[in-house]
Amino acid sequence: MITLQQIQAALDASGEITPRVAELRPSAVLVPLIERDNGLHMLLTQRAEHLRHHAGQISFPGGSMDDTDDDLIHTALRETEEEVGIQQHHINVMGKLPLQPTTTGFLIQPVVGIIPHDMELDLCKDEVSDAFEAPLDFVCDPDNQIHSYREFGGKNYSIYSIPYDGWNIWGATASIIVKFSQLIGHSSYIEKL
Repeated sequence: MITLQQIQAALDASGEITPRVAELRPSAVLVPLIERDNGLHMLLTQRAEHLRHHAGQISFPGGSMDDTDDDLIHTALRETEEEVGIQQHHINVMGKLPLQPTTTGFLIQPVVGIIPHDMELDLCKDEVSDAFEAPLDFVCDPDNQIHSYREFGGKNYSIYSIPYDGWNIWGATASIIVKFSQLIGHSSYIEKL
């Protein structure tokens, strides 16, 4: 079972990797973790169908950096509060994952944070149509991460999908989860259970 101590050790040991891309719009997402009796869970959202970017897709709470944001961590916390109603002071930030570029022109900074297990969500229906939890052990298990290729703009891109309980987590969100699971699983600073 993945623990918060393993996650913190991996985040502390990782170096931030900046991909060799240019002119991408800075954005951030929160990778929200919830402690449950049966282990850690991850909160995911389904984006509203009318949105211009990534409509209907499974995602983490987040969005583009505003001029008023101090940094990308602030972006992730602000967007989480706006989208699912979790106030920023209730989120315990653990660290950042490697940056994630997208084919749609965004450079995403994933921020890992713990949210209270008894927090009631208040979904902003303009942005989020639904929210659900997935067990961290399930989504981080390589056996549940399906790798394939998808053509976009005349190029083939490596993508992942993680089917869970009728949901299909794919694209940038699945890539972030895969990188997170690799970071947790491959850190030399973590003892395997």
